[in-house]
Amino acid sequence: MSGLDYLAEELEQLKREGRYRLPAVWESGSDVWMELNGRRVLQLSSNNYLGFANHPDLKRAAADAVYRYGAGSGSVRTIAGTLKIHDELERELAAFKGTEAALVFQSGFTTNLGVFSTLLQDGDVVISDELNHASIIDGIRLSKAARKIYRHKDMNALEDVLRASGQYRKRFIVTDGVFSMDGDIAPLPAIVELAERYDAIVCVDDAHASGVLGRNGKGSTDHFNLHGRVHIQIGTLSKAIGVVGGYAAGSQALKEVLIHKARPFLFSTSHPPSVAASCLEAIRVLRSSSELVERMWSHAHGFRKALIQAGFDTGASETPIIPIIIGDAAATMHFSSRLLEEGVFAQGIVFPTVAADKGRIRLIITAAHSQDDLDFALEALKKVGRETGLIS
Repeated sequence: MSGLDYLAEELEQLKREGRYRLPAVWESGSDVWMELNGRRVLQLSSNNYLGFANHPDLKRAAADAVYRYGAGSGSVRTIAGTLKIHDELERELAAFKGTEAALVFQSGFTTNLGVFSTLLQDGDVVISDELNHASIIDGIRLSKAARKIYRHKDMNALEDVLRASGQYRKRFIVTDGVFSMDGDIAPLPAIVELAERYDAIVCVDDAHASGVLGRNGKGSTDHFNLHGRVHIQIGTLSKAIGVVGGYAAGSQALKEVLIHKARPFLFSTSHPPSVAASCLEAIRVLRSSSELVERMWSHAHGFRKALIQAGFDTGASETPIIPIIIGDAAATMHFSSRLLEEGVFAQGIVFPTVAADKGRIRLIITAAHSQDDLDFALEALKKVGRETGLIS
């Protein structure tokens, strides 16, 4: 065996474990019903919470921006790649999040890489929930700070770490606002109270909370009325906003330091103007009306209740992210494949994304789904659930 031949054995191991699956290749745009291999199937795995990925106002804004500004920005933003539309987006984002300023990155993942590698130094400590997103974990790894992990949402464990970390220069507490695999909400008020007691900095990643929690989808800080007490709000433009990108919102000083030092920002070409324009339009739609957010929540509450009544284990879910816990990886992937045969696309999530014994089908219920769509999905889930012995 030479070169990269060993990769074939790695792929065989994935197949033996029942974890092998290549991405679906769709023949239509992101929507509720989509074309896959010539079939029309119901999409239940998309992060498109509010239906913005196909919203007519966002598409119109993107098209107008192409004709006004062109297809690309031409450079990284610190050299020649900042356009007026980028500046407008950041001003609107800051107003939406209730902060002095916001800085947009190419993705939510690169935002976390840039923020943590820039702000955390030797002599600092970062304290992270054990179920935080991989982008937070990788951002922390790029820093020189000490790392401490506390049990998921365990405030006694968090306080124990804070109490024992007085020797560090700066203490950062970081948590997801909504946890992406379980759909539960971080106890942000308790985290903030502990941070204030122990003089720590709070950073919340609202990837799955922006557009979901808070008034008009403003996020977890707004949801808990903690404005001015959360130092850094990280978010994505790739989920509820429906496009692509990430951002860090906070003080003007935070923005300017990141502009000067965050490597993903400094060494990546800025978003095409069409991306910035459609993100900007999404924020404006959200600020003008709460209708889509309220519809999403109504759908989510009703669907989760129906799943529980049918006998499914939905774990700790309390948001539109609703897992169906199965456990075994192969059984999880089989369940997902059977659902697809029934006309429902609901991706199986297995190790290493979740623990080896916590395989699940992760459903995301959106404002764009109709009640008929959800009824169709529920019947398919119950049919496959009974067939596989998951429910009786």
